Order: sequence, then structure tokens, then C-alpha cells
Amino acid sequence: MIRRRLSTERARPGRFRRRRSISSAAVNRERSGSLESGLDLHLDWSGRPDSSTLAEALRAAIRDGRLAAGSRVPSTRTLAHDLGIARGTVTRAYAQLGTEGFLLSRQGAPTTVAERLRSGERPDPPAPRPTGRAPRWDFRPGRPNLSAFPRKDWLAASRRVLRAMPADELDYGDPQGPLALREALTEYLRRARAVHTTPDRLVVCNGYSEALSLISRVLRARGDSSIDFEDPSLPHFRDIAAEDGMTVRGVPVDDGGIDVSALRSPAVVVTPAHQFPLGVTMRAQRRAELIRRAKADGVLVVEDDYDGEFRFDRKPVGSLQGMAPDAVIYAGTASKTLAPALRIAWLALPARLVKPVRAMRTHGRFGPLFDQLALGELLRSGAYDQHVRRSRAVYRARREQLLHGLEGLRAGHRRYPAGISAGLHLTLRLDPDGPDEQQVLARARARGVELDVLGPWWVRPGDHPAGVVIGYAAPAEHAFRPALAALLDTLDP
Repeated sequence: MIRRRLSTERARPGRFRRRRSISSAAVNRERSGSLESGLDLHLDWSGRPDSSTLAEALRAAIRDGRLAAGSRVPSTRTLAHDLGIARGTVTRAYAQLGTEGFLLSRQGAPTTVAERLRSGERPDPPAPRPTGRAPRWDFRPGRPNLSAFPRKDWLAASRRVLRAMPADELDYGDPQGPLALREALTEYLRRARAVHTTPDRLVVCNGYSEALSLISRVLRARGDSSIDFEDPSLPHFRDIAAEDGMTVRGVPVDDGGIDVSALRSPAVVVTPAHQFPLGVTMRAQRRAELIRRAKADGVLVVEDDYDGEFRFDRKPVGSLQGMAPDAVIYAGTASKTLAPALRIAWLALPARLVKPVRAMRTHGRFGPLFDQLALGELLRSGAYDQHVRRSRAVYRARREQLLHGLEGLRAGHRRYPAGISAGLHLTLRLDPDGPDEQQVLARARARGVELDVLGPWWVRPGDHPAGVVIGYAAPAEHAFRPALAALLDTLDP
């Protein structure tokens, strides 16, 4: 089907423009009332547009792959009308291409591009089988149960958004993200995480990686040169700060959280609710001490609240940001509650940083509008809270099964878990006299089990405790029991 907007005017009497754009769209041109499939295509020719010229232009489009095998071509009446040529010219061109095997025509059916190989082309050989075994059971941390994504709720929210969304929402948008999502996040964060913010202080980002990069670049632009991270912590996030020009320092973490007295940089990234990867919760005394440093010395605290919604054996721990909104950047994400593929995160900023972050973001890419608006609708409807509560119950049950399995290991092979009161992972310290991290990894992978170890995550070199980090959220519900059995077999040789 051809759109009217496409080139149908003449360059001068008797001659067509050299480049023709033909495009089929869902527009009813057929007497039968049927709709043709939509495809966009450019055809090139020069001189008089006769049947052989048109046939060669279509032939080239098929050979180049611009007209894919199986795609429907416009009817002869439609193409002739939109190109401004006689229908007989198109009919003869189609007939010639049908004889050559480029087009396939059947009585009562639309004309389609035939399955054929380009000249001299051989079919692609089948992809070689991987030499190693793909992990069957995924216990890597930082991954939710993707099979539990609330598809029906998300679809319903998306439909409501599309029905109600005004046309001007489809413009380039606000660098801080759509206002509707920021308003919904403001209410949710206040209620669920004790975050004190307003929509004008929120910035929606394309995942936490972009959020951390924005912060690092703003720090660098204002003259700061270093940033502290917890030790251990994820190397990927430290690399982001380093790539943005910051010097990364590691600050030790113990059972009370980060050692506040060891801070040396003008900014620090912390995971106070459930330290990653050790799993400890920052004690109240450390939290108060960190806030005092932030206020007295101007240390900017970046609070990474990556899985704060999931707590099991303790009272909810509110955000650091709620204690000092003008000294703490709060960073949240939908990656653990919904899915990492959404690439939706948010920053609740001190007022003085809104303008610099906003200005920095105008030079980048904005996020997926429809997904962001769907999340806002999910929050407003209460479906997000319901999904979090369902997920929390499932993850609590999984944690109980995992802890029970660990208790059942033989005495000489027991591992004592840390970080079990909240979150989606726990850490097992390894016996210095037993298998080391690489041996545990090798044994796990031989059984199709994938997990992580602490070794690569330490910032400072040295003699650090060995351990494995187990994320128990990722396996699908029906696969958790066999996955758990394989994991326990790995840990109990």
C-alpha cells in the first residue's frame, strides 16, 4: 500500500524524479476492503518509467534485501496510482518478476516476494554448538525472578497510559523524566522508603549505571577528583566513575557497615540497607556518623537503595536521604522489583544539584517514555505495591529453603551465611582450609550452576576473606527446587 505523502510529482513534463519512495501502510485502498501490510521502500530509476525500468528497480530491492522474502508488495492498482504510471506498466513488471522467480502470485492472494537466494549465495551454515555447558541454574546476585514479571498489570497500565496520554507527551520530553512518573515516585518513595523529595528534585535515568555516570560527571565538572566506594563493591560501578574521570578509593566495610572514619573523598557511594555484596545493614550509629560527616564536611553521600523493598527478619530501615535530604542523593531502581531490561532508575537530588544534573542530561539520551509512564501508572494503581508484596513472600520462602539446605550440609562443609535479613542474596564465607573460590566456581559450573565469588570485588589488593555470593531470586518458581539441589550439591562435595 502506498502513502499519499510519497513522491508522485513530476520533475518536469514527461519525466519522473529519479528517486521514488513507495511505502505501504495500513490504508484501505482495495475494493475488497482488506488492509495491506506496511513496508517502506525506495526505488531508483532514471529515464522513462517503463515496465523494464520498474522491474529492475524492484529486482534490485529484492536482491539487496530491502524487500524481504515473504513480504507483500502493493497491488498493481495501488502502485500505479501512487507512482503516477499506467497500471499495465506495473502489471507487466510484476509478470516479468514472477517469471524470474522474484515474486510469487496466486489467484485470490496478494503478491509476495518469493523465497530465493541472491546470486552465488549459499545458505548460512548452522551456528556451531557451544563447546562449554551453558549455566542451567542461575544463582548470580542482582537478578529478580523474571518469570514473575507482572505482565497483565503492566499491559493494563500501558493501555491506560496510551488511552489518556496527550499528543504533546510524544515530544522530546523533559530531561528529568515525565512529570507523571516523578509525581508517582514522590508519593511512593515517601511512603515506602521514607524519602523526602518533590517531583522537581527527581531525575529519571536509563538504569543505575547512567545515574551513577551523571553523578560522577557533575562531581568532576565542579572540580572534585575522587570518590569513595565500599570495599568490597561491584567493579562495574567503580569503573563507571573511573571512566568519567574520578579516582576511586575503597573504604572498608565491617559488620556495622562502612568505616566512616576512613572516608577521604568529597563523595561516597554506599548501600546502607543491604550492603552489596556482604549483605550487612549499616548500624544506626554509623548512619548518624555518616550524616554528621556529610553536614559538617560537605561529603556528598550517594545512597544506592537497590533492593530496599525486600526485608524479612527486621523492621524496615528507612533511607539515609530521609535524615538529610540536602546532603544525600538517593538512587533507586526498578531492576530488582520488576526487571533490569526496563532500564528505569531515579535520583532524588539535593536542590543545589538538580540544575547541574539536568544540564548534564540534556547532552544524553532520554529514557523509554512509554515504559516510564507505564511504571508511573503501575505505582498509582497500587499494582506495584501488590507485586512487591507477592515477590517478598516468594523470596522469603526461597531464603528459608536455602537456609534449611545449608544447615543440612555435613558438618565439615557447612557455610555460615551473612546478609540474610533482607535483599535477594546472601554471602557465604569459605573455610580457609577448604576449597578456594576458584575451586568452588569450577565445581559449580561443572554442575550447571552459576554464582559469584568475592575475590574480584575487593577494591584494595590484599589478603581478604574468601566467599561466594548467592542470589536466590533468579530461578523460575518451577525450577527453584532442582536448582537448589544442584547448588547444595556444589557446596557439599
